Amino acid sequence: MKITQLRCLAVACLAIGIAAAQQPARTNVVGAVQAIDPANGQITLHTDDGKTVKIAPHAGAKFLRLPPGEKSLASATPISASDIGPGDRVLARGELSDDKASMTASTLVVMTKADIAKKQQADQAEWQKRGVGGLVTAVDANTGEITINTRTAEGMKPLIIAAGAQTMVRRYAPDSVKFAEAKTGALADIKAGDQVRALGTKSEDGTHYAAEELVSGTFRNVAATVTSIDPAAGTMKVMDLGTKKPLVVHVNADSTLRKLPETVARFIAMRASGAAGGAGGPAGAGGAGGAQRPAGAPGSPSGGQGAPGAPPGAQASGPGGAGGPGGMRGGGRGGDMQQMLERLPAIKLEDLKPGDAIIVSSTEGTDPSHVTAITLVAGVEPILSAAPAGSQRARMLGSWNLDMDMGGMQ
Repeated sequence: MKITQLRCLAVACLAIGIAAAQQPARTNVVGAVQAIDPANGQITLHTDDGKTVKIAPHAGAKFLRLPPGEKSLASATPISASDIGPGDRVLARGELSDDKASMTASTLVVMTKADIAKKQQADQAEWQKRGVGGLVTAVDANTGEITINTRTAEGMKPLIIAAGAQTMVRRYAPDSVKFAEAKTGALADIKAGDQVRALGTKSEDGTHYAAEELVSGTFRNVAATVTSIDPAAGTMKVMDLGTKKPLVVHVNADSTLRKLPETVARFIAMRASGAAGGAGGPAGAGGAGGAQRPAGAPGSPSGGQGAPGAPPGAQASGPGGAGGPGGMRGGGRGGDMQQMLERLPAIKLEDLKPGDAIIVSSTEGTDPSHVTAITLVAGVEPILSAAPAGSQRARMLGSWNLDMDMGGMQ
């Protein structure tokens, strides 16, 4: 190659480099479609970090549909902008505005709401068939083993869950009950008293369980009396009957509020007080059941972490973690109680009044003086009277094992 040609090539490369440097930086945003403007094709996206971004596709933008669970765009199929609808999950790649409120997108990878629902149903069935869960009694991070108690035909027995290098381990975020918000965790994060749910294969003798996926969380049940209510703020102040300290309870759209009829509360109190002297109350050792029934995701399948597909931010389980347990529930009587609560009519915060007794189930948050309710049950005066204080009440509350919405798979 002549000197002149080398110089021309060097100049061309320099020009390309300068042009590339002058191009707006491309980035990804991931979230659920809130609305679509048919006039201009603009898509309003509610991102996974809680922001709203207006997506304007380029004239030649690519639209790809990817099935949930796929790790590569090799399985993606071309679609048109008209195939996108509210509730779909979208990863948009393009140039984000300086205020990060809008994006001009060159590629949009879509997981439809219908595809997500089908994936969730299939995964929930898999967790129901092969999943186990319960309260943790011991953890050995060195060997990767977690011991839980499970219910068998012979009574409560220990089960050792083995987590290997390929096991996907997640941990619930503080003040969150959504599986979609669970963070990558480690066995060292898990401690005795936590709740764990795993998907995998049980050994022939039923003593060990090889986990493919594992989710854990620290949960808290509180018996309290209401002191004041602020429906506009979605909060109430209560007195924790266990610690004798004030507590602020936050209620949001994901919280379940129920009130027990007096006859039902008295029946539960009678059953619970009769069993409280046994191993862990009405559900047995800590209320942890055997194979636990997924509950299905609360809300729409639009929320969640992870991107739809192979681009950065993608995750194998699909948008919103479409796959996994729909709820960690106690087996046996604990599961019966949870099903009963689900059948009761919902109440609102303003239906409560100062002096009412409640039981609140929540995750362990960052501030011990505040909790976000997973489940709030009123009408529990007979139940608390049956176990007025001390270890008896602790056993009773432990046995409730209220809905731990591991599903949150939205």
